[in-house]
Amino acid sequence: MAAQYSKAFIEQALVKAYSRGERSITGVAQDLNLSHHTLRYWMKKKPVTAHSIPAIKEKRPQDWTAQEQLVALHETHALSGEALQAWCREHGIFAHHLVSWRAAFCAGGKEIASGPREVRTLKDENVKLKRELERKDRALAEAAALLILQKKFRALWEDEA
Repeated sequence: MAAQYSKAFIEQALVKAYSRGERSITGVAQDLNLSHHTLRYWMKKKPVTAHSIPAIKEKRPQDWTAQEQLVALHETHALSGEALQAWCREHGIFAHHLVSWRAAFCAGGKEIASGPREVRTLKDENVKLKRELERKDRALAEAAALLILQKKFRALWEDEA
């Protein structure tokens, strides 16, 4: 069964697609959780006009600077429930972004892996480091074995001389 999208959703998707900047249409479609073919079809049906693009460019949560994140945390500190959700809608983020930003600031500037891409990168780096450590352990064991053999060889020749 084909998914039915509301006109408001389609309008918002088109605004995001037309104001994407350097990003690809596929990237925008992935953010919206829809097929890039669907988004391209909508773009063909409704081409861009000067008044359809908003004056203020929407920012993704990943594009917020640390200073902007801190200001957002300060503004939302006392908010809860409906007021917090309204503030988040107005600024184009979700409450869980605020939670992750707060955790990052509380971690004292230490990086916290938040996205699946970051987690995958860290896992790959971990595997790479484990392999390198294993290789170095084998090389160290081989060097130790060679030293022992060299000592035994010298001891053998000293006994015969």
